[in-house]
Amino acid sequence: MTSGIHHITLIARKVQANVDFYVGFLGLRLVKRTGGYEDPNQLHLFYGDAVGSPGSLVTFLMWEDGAPGRVGHGQPSEIAFAIPPESIGFWLTRALQFNIQATGPAQEFGEPVLRLKDPDGVIVKLVGTNALAEPAPWASRDIPETDAVRRLRGATILTEKPKETAHFLQNHFGYSEIGATATIRRFTSTSGDVIDVRDATGFWTSAPGTGTIDHIAFRAPDEATVLAVRADLEQEHAGATNAHDRKYFFSLYVREPGGSLYELATDGPGFSVDEPSDTLGSKLFLPSHLDADAVATLVKLPQFAMPGEPRLTPRDLPFIHRFYHPDQPNDRTFVLLHGSGGNETDMLPFGHQVDPHATLLGMRGRSNEEGFPRWFRRLSMTTFDQQDIRSEAEAFAAFVEGAREGYGLAPDKTIFIGYSNGANMLAAVMLLYPGLLRNVVMMRAMSALEDVPKPDLAEANILVLTGKQDPYGKHAPVLKKVLADTGASLEALDIDTHHGIGDDDVAAIRRWMGKNGI
Repeated sequence: MTSGIHHITLIARKVQANVDFYVGFLGLRLVKRTGGYEDPNQLHLFYGDAVGSPGSLVTFLMWEDGAPGRVGHGQPSEIAFAIPPESIGFWLTRALQFNIQATGPAQEFGEPVLRLKDPDGVIVKLVGTNALAEPAPWASRDIPETDAVRRLRGATILTEKPKETAHFLQNHFGYSEIGATATIRRFTSTSGDVIDVRDATGFWTSAPGTGTIDHIAFRAPDEATVLAVRADLEQEHAGATNAHDRKYFFSLYVREPGGSLYELATDGPGFSVDEPSDTLGSKLFLPSHLDADAVATLVKLPQFAMPGEPRLTPRDLPFIHRFYHPDQPNDRTFVLLHGSGGNETDMLPFGHQVDPHATLLGMRGRSNEEGFPRWFRRLSMTTFDQQDIRSEAEAFAAFVEGAREGYGLAPDKTIFIGYSNGANMLAAVMLLYPGLLRNVVMMRAMSALEDVPKPDLAEANILVLTGKQDPYGKHAPVLKKVLADTGASLEALDIDTHHGIGDDDVAAIRRWMGKNGI
C-alpha cells in the first residue's frame, strides 16, 4: 500500500494574506482553485509543487472574515515543509525580508527546524532534510530551485489518547515508529514524511475555525484501496464516513480515536484533468452539483490577486465588507445591505443580476441577534433599539466616508441597495445624515426611527419597493410619507410579491436607474 501524506487542509480567514504567504513568501505553486464541495460559498485553494504531486499539497478552505478557532487536542497543530538542509540560511534571511518572525534553527529529531507562523497564526515549520523524494520542485520568481520548498515534511497531532492515535496510524495508514521524546512519538511512511503524535493530556480541546488545521489526508494508490480501508474501518466500528468523488481524487473521511479528522485520498487522477499542467491554478472551477447556480456561486467567492498583480488595498473600516470586481466593470458601484441573519455575501448575486458589470460592495451588519447579523437590535418584530439605530448609523456614515476616500467611490455613481433590515438601516442613515447618500433603493422597508428628523433630501433619488403580499407591507406607508416630506425624488412601487426579493425587483431597479440616468 502507498503510504504518506496526500495533503493537509487548513482554514484561513483572509484569502489575500493567505496567497501572499504561501505563494509570495513560501514560493509554492497555486495548482487549483475550486468552490467548496460541502459549502458552495467557500473558496478552496490548493498549493503544491510544479505539478501538484500528492505529498506536496497544502490546501485551504477560505472562511473569509470567519471566527477564529482554537488549537487543542483532537486536532493537528503544526505543519512542516521539507527544504534542503543547506537552505536554512536562505529562509532565515527571507523571513527577515518579509518581516516574518522566525525562531530557530533548532534541532528536532536530528533535523534543523525553523518555526514560522502564517497570517492566521498556524505554526509552519521549515525542516532541513534529504529524507524525501523531490518529484517536481517549483522555482518561483525570487526563490532558486536549489532553495525551494520540496514537499510536505509532516504534521503534529495533539491527542489525549496517544496510544490509540498511534495504533490507528500504524494499522490503517501504513506508518511505523522511528523515534520518541518525552511527549512526542514520531512515525514515518514509505514516502518518507512524518507524523508526530504529541501527548496533549490535560490540554484544552480544539474548536473549529480560522487558524486551525481541518484534516490530514493520507495517500492511497486507487479507489479499490480506499474502499478496502473503509471496509476495515467499518468492521472495527471506527465511524468512517461515506466515500466521495472529489474529481481530482477519490476519498473517505474518518476520525481517529483522539478526535483528529483524517482523509484517505487516491493519488489520481490529479489536477491536470481539467486544465493543462502549465496553467494549473489559473482558473476557478466549481463542483458539478453547483452548475445550475454557477453565477451566484462565483459572485460570492472571495477574489484575490497573485503576487505581483494589481490589487485593491483593503481599508480598515467599521463594517466587515466584501468586494466583487467583474471582469469588465462599468462605472457603477452597488453597496449592498442584507436582511436579518444575512451577511456581506448574501446580496452579491442580486446586485450582479441587476447589473453584471457593476462593482459590488457587500456589507455585514454589526448587531447580533442570537448569533445572526443585523443592522441594529430589534425589541419586537416591529420595534427597535433607538440608541442602537443611531450609533450604528453613525458608524455607517463613517464607513461611507472612509470607503469613498479609500476606495475612490464616486457618490453620483454609487447606489445603495438594502433589503428588509438593511433597507431600514438605509432609511435611518438618510434621515440622520442628510446628503450622505444620493441614490438609494429600499426593498421591503419600514420606518424604524421613532423620533423622526425632517431633513432636506432634495439631492437624493430614492426607490421604495413594497411587496403586496408582504406581512410587513402595512408599515411601509409611514416610511413613504416621511421620505416624501424630505423633498427627495421618490418613486414608491407596490409589486406582486411577498417579503422576498426577485425578478420584479431587478426589473424595477433597472427602470429606475435608466430613468434617473444613474
